[in-house]
This record gives sequence, C-alpha cells and structure tokens, in this order.
Amino acid sequence: EIALRFCHHASAGTQRVPGSLGTPQPFAHSTRRLGPKFPHPMREFQGEVPARLRSTPYRGNQATLISLPPPKDRAMAGIHITDIERAINWWRERSPSIDGITACAEVRALAEVYGLMVYYHEPQCDDDTMPEQAKAAWLAWYASTPDAPCIAICSTAQGDAVCKGCGRSEDEVQHWPLLSPAEKRVVWRRITMASTAWRFNRYAERARVATGQDHPDAAAFADPPLRSTA
Repeated sequence: EIALRFCHHASAGTQRVPGSLGTPQPFAHSTRRLGPKFPHPMREFQGEVPARLRSTPYRGNQATLISLPPPKDRAMAGIHITDIERAINWWRERSPSIDGITACAEVRALAEVYGLMVYYHEPQCDDDTMPEQAKAAWLAWYASTPDAPCIAICSTAQGDAVCKGCGRSEDEVQHWPLLSPAEKRVVWRRITMASTAWRFNRYAERARVATGQDHPDAAAFADPPLRSTA
C-alpha cells in the first residue's frame, strides 16, 4: 500500500510524498522519520544544488537529497530494488494482512525504502545505511534463498578466471564465505542476468536440485545419487 502510494505521487509529478498512510508530508520530514541512517545512494546534500536536481520538483533549498557515488576505496554492496520487491512479496505470504488493509511491520518497513527508491529512480540502496527494521526484514528473506550458486563444476580449480559452472570469478569463489549477504546478492544478480554459466543452460538440472551449499559433493548430482565414499 505504501509503495503504491509512493508510485502514484511520483507519476503525478507532485512535490510531496506520503510519509505515512495519513496526510502526505514533505520528503525531508518523511526521511527524518526513517531515522539518521537512510539508504544509500540517497544522502543529505550540503552545498550548491547540482544540475541534475534543478529540474526536479525539489528546487533551491528544498533539494536536500542527492545520489552520491560510492566511496572510491570501497565498492558499494547495493541491494537491488528487485530484491526489495521479492522480500516484500515473501513477507506478504509469510505474514498476510489480517484485515486485507494493514500490512505487517516488515512489509511496511521494506515498502518505505521501496517507495522512495521508485520515486527517485534509484535501482539500489546501500546495505550499510539501510534502516534497521527494513534491513532485518530483508535479511530474513535472504536467509530463505540459496547461499551459493555452485553446482560442483568448479573450473577455477583448473585455472579459469571465471567458473564455467556458476559464473563467479576466482576471487569470488575463494572469498565467498567472507562476503556479506548484499555482496553475494550482487554476484547472484550479475550471473543470473548474464545467464552464460552452465548452471543456467547445459547443466540446468543440477541447479534445480542444488541446495545452495558451496562446493557440494558432485555425487549428489548423479542420477540416481551416488553414495559418498568420504
């Protein structure tokens, strides 16, 4: 409901977005209501309004937020808007509305972020600055997804820079346990969008039975499954 209201106001070209299900509030007020940490790349702007904001509904001193690039010394672990949407739908199924109107707290928290991303045409938000309640709801959804894309065809062990089986780089394969959930989802999105790894074509049947375990026993993919000798 909140996300739909945000989308409606954005498409109508209004200068105000709803901060709640009640009376619409100016955007600056609704962002403060989310807390001091707000999803990157939308952050407070200090100084002259950049050119990209001069044509937006928020002009002059009203333009308090802009999109900032990630720090040069750190790659941004962006949570893509499609993952926010999947998490919302997962929570809607897990905790359906009791009256057909009121959404659970997790859906409302995620919808606040989703709606603002839609309004500002931002495809992703930074996991480090995501509001705590929304982050917790997203992580609960993440825990229900497969961890690793491995299908036990690890060509990086044979010298390939990119694994033919899963599509991860050698560095990603080696450091997978150290990556954050958001960083792993960045990799998952890249390999899924490319769909060139064998898990998406010639060995798709392996992907269908994979549990998300990294470097699983290849015997588990045999037909019928072979008993491990380990």
